[in-house]
Amino acid sequence: MAGSAIVRRLRQEGCDILTVGRDVMDLRRQAEVEAWMAEERPDAIFLAAATVGGIQANSTRPAEFLYDNLTIETNVVHSAYRCGVKKLVLLGSSCIYPRLAPQPMSEDQLLTGPLEPTNEWYAIAKIAGIKLCQAYRRQYGCDFIAAMPTNLYGPGDNFDLQQGHVAAALIAKIDRATETGADTVELWGTGEPLREFLFVDDLADALVFLAERYSGEEHINVGTGVEVSIRGLAELIADVAGWTGRFQFDTSKPNGSPRKLMDNSRIAAMGWTAPTSLRDGFGQAYRWYVENLTAGALRGIAS
Repeated sequence: MAGSAIVRRLRQEGCDILTVGRDVMDLRRQAEVEAWMAEERPDAIFLAAATVGGIQANSTRPAEFLYDNLTIETNVVHSAYRCGVKKLVLLGSSCIYPRLAPQPMSEDQLLTGPLEPTNEWYAIAKIAGIKLCQAYRRQYGCDFIAAMPTNLYGPGDNFDLQQGHVAAALIAKIDRATETGADTVELWGTGEPLREFLFVDDLADALVFLAERYSGEEHINVGTGVEVSIRGLAELIADVAGWTGRFQFDTSKPNGSPRKLMDNSRIAAMGWTAPTSLRDGFGQAYRWYVENLTAGALRGIAS
């Protein structure tokens, strides 16, 4: 999802865009990464590749989340240094912050308390990625930076109900209820946790902005400054989809962090704010989801 959005944004810059499919190169294999990097010699890298997922995926696949993300980061960052890449932007996650961090979460709250247990494996890998960029900057003078987005959604998301994040799972569940005529949709937890969501094309714009204007050791938060409860988000998506049923909450399932709101004051002071509202963004995300599924494409959706 993020990588595709970055490619869409870079097409506006008139640059040569280098991509490579996972069928050609496994980013977890150091020799393959080094060989590709040495041949292509990129000037800049946006490192969006990762093994990602929601609470259930993190809880049941901790080894994959730690190993895959650590090896992807170390292989790409080290190869970028060896090949003289001029700029590297590593994409992180807001889950790097402590579970009970003061809100909104500022960059200096990193490593100040225990992580949220339901996604600590992913968080630890992303923290390591930040530190890699800092270490290569300190030791070798590499212009490697890290950006920490809030929860992402939009075209190309993983809509698998077991492995996807909450925004994509809600879209898929509510669309299924719309199509089948179901009058209830079950959600995990109480619906009370507060979350911040960023449209993925806004993230891509922020990453290009940072690549052009920022060169520093500290990571930069990227978000909207707007939060919504899981219940409120479900109701918004239901309204977008035209579904009028009711939600059932399975309180035996975990809520995750009670609140996650980013302090975006640093990037805002640099001159960037997210342009897409929550309703407009989820309208676009829902339309993309429907139009890119066989059943949805046949059913159609009002714009």
